[in-house]
Amino acid sequence: MSTPLGSSMITTNGPKSRKTRGRWQTWLDIIRRDKRPAWGLAILLVFVVLAVFAPVFSPYSPTASSFSPFMGPSANHWFGTTASGQDVWSQFLYGGRISLSVGFASGFIATVLAIVLGMLPAYLGGWVDTIMATVTNIMLVIPGLPLLIVITAYVHQTGPLTIALVIGLTGWAWGARILRSQTLTLSRRDFVAAARLAGEHRWRVLVAEILPNMLSLVIANLVFATIGAILAEASLEFLGLGNPSAVTWGTMLYWADSGGALLNGAWWWIVPPGLAIALVGLSLALINFGVDQVSNPRLRLNRIKSKKHDKGVR
Repeated sequence: MSTPLGSSMITTNGPKSRKTRGRWQTWLDIIRRDKRPAWGLAILLVFVVLAVFAPVFSPYSPTASSFSPFMGPSANHWFGTTASGQDVWSQFLYGGRISLSVGFASGFIATVLAIVLGMLPAYLGGWVDTIMATVTNIMLVIPGLPLLIVITAYVHQTGPLTIALVIGLTGWAWGARILRSQTLTLSRRDFVAAARLAGEHRWRVLVAEILPNMLSLVIANLVFATIGAILAEASLEFLGLGNPSAVTWGTMLYWADSGGALLNGAWWWIVPPGLAIALVGLSLALINFGVDQVSNPRLRLNRIKSKKHDKGVR
């Protein structure tokens, strides 16, 4: 069946590789016209590479306390040392592993729950949709960070895995509401009615007809859920509700605050983790500009027209 939501989503009767090439071509065209997604991918790739290959780039153990405290940045210690004599650069690299893992894992969990609890009830309709819409509205009015603080305060041994699960299990409501509204709209479209009249099973209609047309919304939800998860993880760790012995960007800020980094002028202990969190959030937001253009072809057309207009003015 063919789908009506933009060139990147059009399904043909050709081989699957042709559809894949079409989607990749759409992304390449967007990156050529709009550099923001390309910059976002580049920034995110830098942090992922540094985190994955932390042992290669780090000359010291992140927990080794064998150096003088509060040493400024130098050739031996690029980001200086902490109050305990630990190398900040090593902690920065290894901390990115856990922070990024928690962020992407929580974002994935929240997105899967948003799909299941948003799309499925809307497609089934009836009392199932009514109950889940009510539950979603209740979750939306509950403040996110206070809820996370309460849950983690009552959960023992709050390590990175526990924090990832807590953030993921409580961060699905906004995505579920958006996907529910889009499912209600698409379920009334002609191509869905045609699939039903052709005798397609209702689950196949949901998975093969409706879900592909919402792929860009799903990716956008994953992006924003990941941003929120990274910020939430850093907030919980900074408040001391995580595992202080784990090396993350959040625990780096926690120990910097506890160790009097500001009072001792150790800006190099505070700036790297804070700047890393901000840059990762910025990179995901820049990537989302490309996702928006995939989901809404009008944005691509408007950007092309604006560029042509600017060239004409010049």
